Amino acid sequence: MERKKSRLRTVVAFSALTLAMAPVLNLSAGAAGTDDNTLVPVSQGVTAAGVTGAVPFGPTDPSTPEEVSFILRENDANELQNKVESGVKNFLTVSQFAAHYGQSSANVNALTSYLSGFGITTTVLPDMIDVTATGTAGAFDNAMSVVQKNYHSPGRRGTPGQSFHGATTSPQLPKKLAKFVLSVLGLTNYSPFTTDLTHAVAKATSSTAVGASACEALGGGPSGCNLPADFESNYGLTQLEKHNNGSGQTIGIVTLAAMNPGAPQYFWNTVLGMTPTARTVTTVNVDGGSGPPSSASGSGETDLDVEQSGAIAPGANVIVYQSPNTDFGFVDAFAQAASQNVASSVSASWGQAESLINFYTAAGQETTEYQASFDEIFAEMAMQGQTAFVSAGDAGAYDNSNELPSTNLDVDSPGDSPYVTSAGGTTLPWSGTFGLGPNETATVTAQRAWGWDYLWAPVANAIGIPVDQFAMLEAVGGGGGYSLLESTPYYQQGVPGVHNYSAVPWLTPINPVNLGGNITLPTAWSFNPAPSTITGTNSGRAEPDMSANADPETGYLEYSPSFSPSPLLQGGWGGTSFVAPQFNGSAALIDSALGHRTGFWNPALYWAATHGNSPFTTLNTSGTSNDNLFFTGTPGTVYNPATGLGIPNLGAVKRLFDD
Repeated sequence: MERKKSRLRTVVAFSALTLAMAPVLNLSAGAAGTDDNTLVPVSQGVTAAGVTGAVPFGPTDPSTPEEVSFILRENDANELQNKVESGVKNFLTVSQFAAHYGQSSANVNALTSYLSGFGITTTVLPDMIDVTATGTAGAFDNAMSVVQKNYHSPGRRGTPGQSFHGATTSPQLPKKLAKFVLSVLGLTNYSPFTTDLTHAVAKATSSTAVGASACEALGGGPSGCNLPADFESNYGLTQLEKHNNGSGQTIGIVTLAAMNPGAPQYFWNTVLGMTPTARTVTTVNVDGGSGPPSSASGSGETDLDVEQSGAIAPGANVIVYQSPNTDFGFVDAFAQAASQNVASSVSASWGQAESLINFYTAAGQETTEYQASFDEIFAEMAMQGQTAFVSAGDAGAYDNSNELPSTNLDVDSPGDSPYVTSAGGTTLPWSGTFGLGPNETATVTAQRAWGWDYLWAPVANAIGIPVDQFAMLEAVGGGGGYSLLESTPYYQQGVPGVHNYSAVPWLTPINPVNLGGNITLPTAWSFNPAPSTITGTNSGRAEPDMSANADPETGYLEYSPSFSPSPLLQGGWGGTSFVAPQFNGSAALIDSALGHRTGFWNPALYWAATHGNSPFTTLNTSGTSNDNLFFTGTPGTVYNPATGLGIPNLGAVKRLFDD
């Protein structure tokens, strides 16, 4: 099979305009000519001017403290990509990775020396591909020939408005430096990422669930008080957990909000009644950290990530990498986890829609190197044997409906990276009644793709609003579909169901609007109350890779002081936010049982699923009983864009990595 060229190595676009010169240093004694010192644009992350609805209201005070990350290009990117997508057998240390794939000391020193000339201090991570820089807005303006302004945006659906600062134009570096700098992240403190945490939409008045009244007393639906032990039972971990507790392993949690100190221990010891262990829970504040815990910042997300992963592997240590909710913070948190190389498995439950990234790119406010920055770090983790899980999103097949907003088919990033295992969502079997009428009962007879279309009619009838109106308000389900930014990875090529899909178009995108530049996207839906199954083809990286229960209606208990003044222990919480850390804890348990790291799972998972040794129950039933609001299963295939390869037997996954 022909291999594709590297997606890690991308080309910096050079402006046709003559750019103003800024002070530069002699980059190599006697060798740097004027061409080397000419300033050229370098790619960037989210920029303030590109934020939807952002309105400038004055210049940024040049004394404003600022942190910026310089992500450097990896060497031998084709080789690196091929090894990761085929399955890494011999893991590298960080120093070995840096020696083979990192930038040279000469290049790194040239960059740090240049920045030092403007009063900017730097820290070089051991992988030699991430340089973090600290200075003032004025210093970075001078070093990178930009002007920063203050902005305010009205916010997006479900998120408050923000005041922030950032550059108005693309940053620039001397050509000699620009050729090995992949992206510059952090010339704004805008917060672009949201959690994949969701609460039950409505309470059922009766249910088939055991212990329903107890769950309702905790503020959840009658089926929404599952525990980590229920996850273990549902997905084949019970026997493994009896003989292993994750000892000798460390779980890494990458997050953009601070953990409430003591919350996980209270959940483990008091709520679950677990016997305390000697394990440690350590926080690492990356780029200054996430600030104090709060509901507004998303601390409930961090609490549940640690609670769920740590309950599944009670003997494993936990490191929480807390960073600001910024593009540089998110990348740097993963980079810290990779460069420390202590955590054998890592997860994150934050993301943003691909269409938002495409919007910034088309508007000239971002480049594809931004996406590649995440890929570089994830590829490093894979080479070092670190298993990575990222949630797939909670807006079904329409991830962008919570972002710009737009109603196009879309997937979540960075779960779209081909170097992580993307965690999707399902709904467990249950039945609940939301009112007294005959059409106010929802029933799920078998585990299915999570899509709240099964709730639309009974809940809408119970509360007395049109079904189509309620459907458009609650376009919720497990993220899944096809990436427009990432090509099909080697391990997905030729897998039945990956590129030939079935779908049920409940919601048809309509009302295209030009959002600026050459970006036109639909902004509304038409509703079909009884869609027929259609088929189609698509390309690109398909996500998720595998799924587990994420529906809040069949969801989980969570404890978080950030719920205050509401009860600190609540039921009815879900989202693919739960699935990623649950798989993370599962990987720690498996690694502990095996006595070694398992590394990046996807090559082994897809091979087993297509060669008669599958650890999955495929959810390939076709139609409206098994969809994520659009994608559904195709009988006879092994992949469904709504659920990936299906639901795993994690005990069988362990056997894929047995020596």
